Amino acid sequence: MATDTQYIAAIDQGTTSTRCILFTHEGELAAVSQFEHEQIFPQKGWVEHDPMEIWENTRRAVGEVIATADTSPSNVLAVGITNQRETTVVWDKSTGEPVYNAIVWQDTRTMAICDEIAGEDGPEKFRDKTGLFINSYPSAPKIKWILDNVEGARERGEAGDLLFGTIDTWLLWNLTGGAEGDGNEPALHCTDVTNASRTLLMDLKTLQWDEDLCEQMGIPMQMLPEIRPSVGDFRQIRARGSLPGVPIRGILGDQQAAMFGQACFKNGDAKNTYGTGLFMLLNTGTKPKWSEHGMLTTVCYQIEGQKPVYALEGSVAVGGSLVQWLRDNLQIIPNAPAIEDMARSVEDNGGVYIVPAFSGLFAPRWKPDARGAIVGLTRFANRNHFARAVLEATAFQTREVADAMVADSGVEITRLKVDGGMVHNELLMQFQADILDTDVVRPQVTETTALGAAYAAGLSVGFWENLEVLKHNNAEDKVWHPKMDAERRDALYHDWNRAVERTYAWEE
Repeated sequence: MATDTQYIAAIDQGTTSTRCILFTHEGELAAVSQFEHEQIFPQKGWVEHDPMEIWENTRRAVGEVIATADTSPSNVLAVGITNQRETTVVWDKSTGEPVYNAIVWQDTRTMAICDEIAGEDGPEKFRDKTGLFINSYPSAPKIKWILDNVEGARERGEAGDLLFGTIDTWLLWNLTGGAEGDGNEPALHCTDVTNASRTLLMDLKTLQWDEDLCEQMGIPMQMLPEIRPSVGDFRQIRARGSLPGVPIRGILGDQQAAMFGQACFKNGDAKNTYGTGLFMLLNTGTKPKWSEHGMLTTVCYQIEGQKPVYALEGSVAVGGSLVQWLRDNLQIIPNAPAIEDMARSVEDNGGVYIVPAFSGLFAPRWKPDARGAIVGLTRFANRNHFARAVLEATAFQTREVADAMVADSGVEITRLKVDGGMVHNELLMQFQADILDTDVVRPQVTETTALGAAYAAGLSVGFWENLEVLKHNNAEDKVWHPKMDAERRDALYHDWNRAVERTYAWEE
C-alpha cells in the first residue's frame, strides 16, 4: 500500500556497487536498491570501471527504490550523493561519452608520472597546499595519464571539449541533463569541497583550484568542475527519470559522508570505515592540521555559508577486499560471512600474518614499492589460520593509523565509531578493541555513508533542523571493550610490524 511518508534519498556510489536508499526522519532505512558493477583489470596494478555502467546502475537503483517503497517521487524531498573518491572520469561534453574507462582510486599505473611530478622535492612537494602526497591515489595523475595516453585527448581537453569529474560530478552532470542539458540550461558540472580536496589540484585554504598546480601537472583548468560546499544547492534532477524535479542538496566523498552519518561534528571525533579499504578520519575543527606521521589532511565537510571543517585521514588500500581475495582468488572461504566461523575455530593466528600490500602500502607508511606477503608459515598452519590472519590484518592496519593520528593530534581516541560491511563480524570487532585498547562502537544504522549523504541533503532543505538533531538520531547498537592483556597485545603488534617490514621494496 502506498504511503505519504516523506523521505530523503541517498545515492551511494561505491567501489563495487551503486545503491539508492530512502531514509525516514528517524534516520531509518525505508527501502534499498543495489547493483554491482564490473571490476576491470586490464594489466597488473590497473583497476577500471565503466562509467556508463555506473550511470545506468544509478538510474536503475533510483527507479527500483521508489517502486520498492511503493511511494511517489513527490514524497522524496531531496537527494544526497556520496561516492568512491579519487576515481577519475574524463568525458566529451557534447556527446556525454567517456574517452576512457574510469580509473579507480586503487589503480597504480601512474607511479612513473608521480615520480616525474615530484622530482627532487619528493612526494611531499605539494603537501602544504593540498594536504596530500604525490602518489597514485589522488585524481590528478590519473587525469594526466588519460590526457597523455588516449589519442587526441590532450588536444580536446585544451580546446575545452572534455570535462573531468570524480564520480559525484559524473553522476550530477548526468542527473541534471547530461549532454542535452535540461530545458534551456546546460547540465551542472560541479563537485563539492570534500571530493575536490582529493584531487591534488585544490588549495585547502582557499577551497579553489590552484592554477600553479594545474600547470605543473599539465591539466587544463577548463576541464575542472565548479567547487561548492557539501551541504547546499546542486540544482534538481531533470524532468525525465524516476525523481523528476527533486533537488540535489548534498554531496560528500564516501569517507566524509560516513563522518557525517556518524555525527562526528566536533573536534576530536573519530570513525573508521571497514569497506573495500579502511578509512579512519579524525575531526580537527575549522583549521587544517598537517600530519607528521603519514596522515592526509582533507576537508571533512562544509555547510553553505559556514567555514569548512577539516579532518586528518588515514587511508588503507585493502580491508574488505582482502576477504574477497580469500574467497575469489584463493577460494579458501565459500562466502564472506563464513570467515568468522572459520577464524573462531582456531585459538589464534598460528603465527601467520598476511600483509595485503597488493598495490603498495598507504597510510601511514606510504610504500608504493611494497607488495603483499604471507609470513610465519609452518606445517601447523591451515586455512582457518589464514581466515583469522585476514581479519587480524584489518585490525592491525587500523591500529597503525590510530597510533599515527594520536601522535599528530595529541588527542587520545577513547571511543572508535565504526561502520561498513565488516562491522557485523563480531570476532573482528572484539579483536579491534583488544589491539587498540579502546572501546569500539557500532551504530544501529551501519549504512553510515549513505546516511551521511541523506543527512547533508535533509539538513539543507530543513528536513532535519540542525546538527544536534542528527546527533540525537545517532543511536548505538553495540560496544566492544578491550579484554586482551598488554603483554599479548604488544607481542602480536610487534610481530605484525616485523611482517610488514618484509614487504618493503619488493617492486623494483
